[in-house]
Amino acid sequence: MIKMTMFLKRKAGMRHEDFVKHHIEVHGPKFRSIPEAEAHCLRYIQTHPVALETDVTQNADFDGTAELWFDSEQGMEAVLTSDTYKNVVFPDEKTFLDHANTLILVGEQVAIMGDHREG
Repeated sequence: MIKMTMFLKRKAGMRHEDFVKHHIEVHGPKFRSIPEAEAHCLRYIQTHPVALETDVTQNADFDGTAELWFDSEQGMEAVLTSDTYKNVVFPDEKTFLDHANTLILVGEQVAIMGDHREG
């Protein structure tokens, strides 16, 4: 299994609230429509920052994250090179994402606590 984590920045001139609404209501369903995603994407989660009332930590300057778990690197490639991704999902990304300032990290996930913990 391989995980892609994207730290997302909204397009210049777009309000954060509009970014979140579009990401959840428009982009998520478009991604879900990719036939190859049905076969290779094991999980897709969006996270958007909340206002914090604590001073023990602070949110980084991103508008959200997208976390995608794929069955393999080849599965990720199949999804991201699919016709639906290229013709539907990627064009949508250009309407609300600042690609130049969005960061992507692809790696293997190591469970420290939670459902997959040893012992």
